[in-house]
Amino acid sequence: MQLRSRSKSVAAGLAVVAMLGLSACNATANADNKPSTGSSASGPTTSSTPTPTTPTVDWETTPKDAATAVPVDTRVTAKTEHGELTSVSMTYKSKKGNVIPADGWLESGVWTAKELLEPGVTYTLTMKAKDEAGDETTREQTFTTQDLTLDDQIAVTVTPGDGQVVGIGMPVIVTFDLPVKDRAAFEKNMKVTSTPAQAGSWYWLSDREVHWRPKAYWQPGTKVHVEANLNGVPAGNGRYGQWTRTSDFTVGRAVVAKVNLKTDQMNVFINGAQTKTIPITGGRPGFETRSGFKVIMSKVTNIVMKAETIGLKKNDPNWYADTPVKYALQLTHSGEFLHSAPWSVASQGHANVSHGCTGMSDANAAWVYQNFKIGDVVETTGTNKPMTMGNGYSDWNLPWASYQKGSAL
Repeated sequence: MQLRSRSKSVAAGLAVVAMLGLSACNATANADNKPSTGSSASGPTTSSTPTPTTPTVDWETTPKDAATAVPVDTRVTAKTEHGELTSVSMTYKSKKGNVIPADGWLESGVWTAKELLEPGVTYTLTMKAKDEAGDETTREQTFTTQDLTLDDQIAVTVTPGDGQVVGIGMPVIVTFDLPVKDRAAFEKNMKVTSTPAQAGSWYWLSDREVHWRPKAYWQPGTKVHVEANLNGVPAGNGRYGQWTRTSDFTVGRAVVAKVNLKTDQMNVFINGAQTKTIPITGGRPGFETRSGFKVIMSKVTNIVMKAETIGLKKNDPNWYADTPVKYALQLTHSGEFLHSAPWSVASQGHANVSHGCTGMSDANAAWVYQNFKIGDVVETTGTNKPMTMGNGYSDWNLPWASYQKGSAL
């Protein structure tokens, strides 16, 4: 009985195994046939996703590509979108056919031209950038500037010139061949720096001339750098600065002559030490020498003094014949000089007999000529006739606060 019962159990078990085997075969077949049911036996589905593309570099420039009649006071800039600007070069072809580079700087992704533009020329911008994938791309653009006549442009001159050695009283002088209406615009683009640094200010004598001087006399040995970045700067009245001018000059030793027209003596100080005392004669009554601060403007030899230069006519009782002078150092536009005057040696140190100049013997004038330079200072006292602004390098006759008020800023 027990044996038969066990046989039925085995048979039943085999039947279950057979059913499980059938189910497994059916599942395998269904998977191969990929049924549309949502059972876990279904395989993965496929989709068509497009491959992403790198955005094209966008170039943004001022002015735009192919622009014409671009104003010369335009500041050229360049930048990019969807990329990193790596370099920019800008050139133009001069009217003589020369290719001229224009400097600029790249900062925070923006290239900026250093200077404004030349009139009537075509500029070429060559720009390089890396796109977002790191690949380099290059772009070239051109634009043409407005044309200007010479009457539309103001020529610029800077004094002292490059490489000069000048005295401690020498101002920086910038002159213009046409009047400047917008003085502030010009002054913003002019700069004087020095080593060692010394505070100073601009002073406009007129719409054609502006000076800069330090608060006190220059320190001997100072190196001075002047920038008049005026090319393309609007001057008002439809005119623009024509050029950018720079100058680097040096201040030499401190030479100061103190002229006393009460005692008729000139004491010369070099680097603060009294070096020489020279008997002199100044202007007689009616032709008094001006008192105040003067600066040597030029040095000449073997010139002829003419009465006409100070307004005297031949029938005037004060007129004098043309007079040769061996050494002369100019102090004013109105005609004052330090000069050799051998005809008045008897009066030198005792009386004022000249027509306004400060005279001395040939020997003393030769020493002065050798030891003085443009920019050295002559401080004159003893008369009631004052120096006036604009009559020579008269900058030191104004107190510092008054001088600063001559600035346009």
